[in-house]
Amino acid sequence: MRQLIWFRSDLRVQDNTALNAAMQSGQALAVYFITPGQWQLHDDAPCKIDFWLRNLNSLQTQLQTLNVPLLIRHAHYWSDAPEVMADLCREYSIDCVHANDEYGLNEVRRDKEVAELLREQGVQFKSYLDQLLFQPGSILNRSGNYFQVFSQFRKVCYQRLHIALPAQQPLLQAQASTGINSDPIPSEVVGFAKPSAALQSLWPAGEHAAHLRLQRFADEFMEDYDLQRDLPAIPGTSQLSAYLAAGVLSPRQCLEAALLTNRGEFESGNPGVVTWVNELLWREFYKHILVGFPQVSRHKAFRSQTEAIAWRDAPQELKAWQEGRTGFPLVDAAIRQLLETGWMHNRLRMVVAMFLSKNLLIDWREGERFFMRHLIDGDLAANNGGWQWSASTGTDAVPWFRLFNPINQSRRFDPQGRFIRHWLPQLADVDDKHIHEPWKAGDLFARPDYPQPMIDLSLSRERVLQTFHKLSALEVRDA
Repeated sequence: MRQLIWFRSDLRVQDNTALNAAMQSGQALAVYFITPGQWQLHDDAPCKIDFWLRNLNSLQTQLQTLNVPLLIRHAHYWSDAPEVMADLCREYSIDCVHANDEYGLNEVRRDKEVAELLREQGVQFKSYLDQLLFQPGSILNRSGNYFQVFSQFRKVCYQRLHIALPAQQPLLQAQASTGINSDPIPSEVVGFAKPSAALQSLWPAGEHAAHLRLQRFADEFMEDYDLQRDLPAIPGTSQLSAYLAAGVLSPRQCLEAALLTNRGEFESGNPGVVTWVNELLWREFYKHILVGFPQVSRHKAFRSQTEAIAWRDAPQELKAWQEGRTGFPLVDAAIRQLLETGWMHNRLRMVVAMFLSKNLLIDWREGERFFMRHLIDGDLAANNGGWQWSASTGTDAVPWFRLFNPINQSRRFDPQGRFIRHWLPQLADVDDKHIHEPWKAGDLFARPDYPQPMIDLSLSRERVLQTFHKLSALEVRDA
């Protein structure tokens, strides 16, 4: 019986649930769909598409060692996927299609429509839990509902992990040759410009590169993760998010690396390891939110009452933020890092998100979209969850009266201005005292090529507090 593995956001051979199931069930072929129209609708970044194509090349090489041909098909939108898949199954006499679950309304609708059409022509469609540790709907509160608070969700996850750790898939053995050739993989896709060689070099493709990065993090940085993760000038984070988003690494592999570093412990022991495991569970939490609260896939606020916020229409201020011209060095340096590398330090994602949604009082959805258009690790669940947390519209939302001051954040987490000077070379010779507020340095350090602060932080803070206070008053009145 001929099987088909449909690769999506799981571009790896090791510990791939659907691939293992397909190869255990019969002769296996593999397919990947090129979907440029859908990628554009989802605001996927050109550097992300390039990264995925480069990983497809690596995946194809790995599959060749297993004698599994990788076919490439084009479906401009996901709505085209059912017919394309049905034609493929007829062409190769496929008995069953295997795929790892993806989450979000569009993904679920696509898979349902593919499965229904295949069923009509007698082809099975089987899906598997793979990109998460726990099946959405299996981590619920006592009322049988999805958790809305991370700490409560994490507690149940710990309980489940104490009972049994998610098992990795066994190593695969090569099957007999199918006699079918793999298809060439495009080096680029129309509408998605190829990024610079410098950016590509920061993100080498393939499982080997991903595991080297994971191992180096585990060996050199994981135990100090709790102390260093907020310092953008040093490599204190794993920088594995792009590999997790593309499925080049599985969360089970990451959890195993943490357990090996911490003598089998995930809830106690080394604080750095425990903190990093919690980050894996935050990723898990936001994926579960996509399923339990589908409005977040529709560009809606998790806290529906916050849809009443009167966001400002300020296109020039938005553009200045997008170009790193706010006049606040830490914010601008973070944006420059994103534009040049396709990635932004996690602490700075919160800082720049709060600056846009609170100091500028611009709709968080503008920032969410901008991030997706530039992030190599762009992921709907994580990006939406982070933006809504920062804007106080989402789950575990930071209290609306809490607002990161970008100057204080700069002094605290980049005290010598190393990160700022790297990304804003025009401030390279500003002294440590004034690097966080260069406008106070006087004529000696005047920088005509660096802007003055675009807003008064105190006034902007008062404005957002009044805005949220009015919303809070309305909530009380309507209760």
